[in-house]
Amino acid sequence: MSPAIPAPAPALYLNQARNSPSVQECMSIYDKWAATYNDEVGDEAQNYVAPVLVAQAAIKFEKSNGAANSIILDAGCGTGLVGQALSIAQPKAIDGIDLSVPMLDIARDTGVYRDLDQADLNQPINKPDGTYDTVVCVGTFTLGHVGPNPALRELLRVTKTQGVVVATILDEIWITHGFKDEVAQMKEEGLVNSSEELIDYVKGHGDKAVLLILEKLSQV
Repeated sequence: MSPAIPAPAPALYLNQARNSPSVQECMSIYDKWAATYNDEVGDEAQNYVAPVLVAQAAIKFEKSNGAANSIILDAGCGTGLVGQALSIAQPKAIDGIDLSVPMLDIARDTGVYRDLDQADLNQPINKPDGTYDTVVCVGTFTLGHVGPNPALRELLRVTKTQGVVVATILDEIWITHGFKDEVAQMKEEGLVNSSEELIDYVKGHGDKAVLLILEKLSQV
């Protein structure tokens, strides 16, 4: 009998996703990873702190604006790690979108989402303007995934005026992939106020991310 072939380690899946040459290949990797994603990436030993840090930033905003009435979009929701962290604030509703259907199936099992839909954040989002009080996006603006255009403006478009977008952007692509320039351009156009903070992405692994908060001032 041939020995069993071990499943790829989480770092291998992550490296494959970051180096994927197409949306289809990236989706395929996450489809395969979905069943073990929470155990591997969400494990305390992995110190994947970005979901909690983004949820905390979003909840701080929601508390000042009436969390009980807030509607949140978790863009690139994956298996629901951010949604679960957000749910402690008891918002009115959390919706999620993600490229991977198996990831969405696991997110659905958390019970914290009102609606879950498949979506490619490299394309326009199939949501009306000004739908959400808060939009969060974690783990999507990274190598091999989603660039700044049209994603940042699309996230802003579906956010209500005076609402916020809270996102992580891998530090190594913040400048080189045009995120910093896109945020500067939106500020120049009077669309947003912004704040940026460098945070741990996966604590102890050397990964850093820019925690970006965009306050929407006018319609995109």
